[in-house]
Amino acid sequence: MKRLIGFAIGLVAALLLTFFAGENPWNIFMILMRSAFGSMYDLGLTLSYTTPLIFCGLSVAICFHAGLFNIGAEGQLTMAVVTAAAVGILLPQIPFPLAPLVAFMAALLVGGFWSWIAGWLRAVRGSHEVIITIMLNFIAAGLASWFTLKVIPNPNSQSPETAMVSANYMFKDYDLIARLFPDTPANASLGFAIVFAILMWIFLWKTTWGFELRAVGSNPEAAHRAGISEKKMRMIAMALGGALAGCVALSEVLGSAGQYRIGFSPDYGFIGIAVALLANNNPLGIIAAAFLMGALHKGASDLDLETSTITRDFSRIIQAFIILGVAGQAYWEWLKKNRKRKS
Repeated sequence: MKRLIGFAIGLVAALLLTFFAGENPWNIFMILMRSAFGSMYDLGLTLSYTTPLIFCGLSVAICFHAGLFNIGAEGQLTMAVVTAAAVGILLPQIPFPLAPLVAFMAALLVGGFWSWIAGWLRAVRGSHEVIITIMLNFIAAGLASWFTLKVIPNPNSQSPETAMVSANYMFKDYDLIARLFPDTPANASLGFAIVFAILMWIFLWKTTWGFELRAVGSNPEAAHRAGISEKKMRMIAMALGGALAGCVALSEVLGSAGQYRIGFSPDYGFIGIAVALLANNNPLGIIAAAFLMGALHKGASDLDLETSTITRDFSRIIQAFIILGVAGQAYWEWLKKNRKRKS
């Protein structure tokens, strides 16, 4: 509830800014709502944005619990998505339903490995994961672009994208969510994202490894004295974070597009940071936070058409104000607790 208060404060503050641009804040709010929820088509697009944001929010959150800041979800999901596309193109003979499982597992392994590199460098060499993951983002973008344009390009398109994966890698014909929201990218991976969030909550709060991971993040010295390997848990956390970001391949390649397209992600990895912060790194809260961010992102897409001064980029401003509002609310609660302790 307290987080929702911060969310509301941030949203109202951002909308009030539109008044200085000559727009009616209430009108802007109604445009956002109509664009996000005005029809089944709009809702389907909102859910299609929500799905990768859940995966990326979980990716950032599990690393936060281990005391790490994973800035590299964007690079991890890029490597995973291009891997899933490559498997679906280069190994067309694998039958369904084994084919999507093979491609998905390959995406998880590559995404996890890409993130594990940063975890290993942090554990063994003391390199800061923020710097390493930022550099890995650029390397991932370069590798994915080269592979897309030189190894498995789409010969029937001038767009920078891979060829289509073999039809047996797609699960659209068995996808109830895709049938419910036709002509949108929404698919059954939304259900997987929700299940993964629940499983992550169980892992963090109901298992020994989850306790050890949180102990390392809360107090590394105490964890070390208790016999918990800080290096091991941080490498595990980063690898799991990369694998979770890699789950975006399930929604993008296997569930909807059937290919990797350069620039397909509107910075899902970075918006995932906002999602994790809004949810206070709670896996269950991430579901709601991702839905809110997905709705804002979809809602802002119509601002270009329905206003003369506000563009879709306004969604970034709203996200920033929401983060500030949530952070301010948390800081206010922290101040109140400190005052009570002193008194």
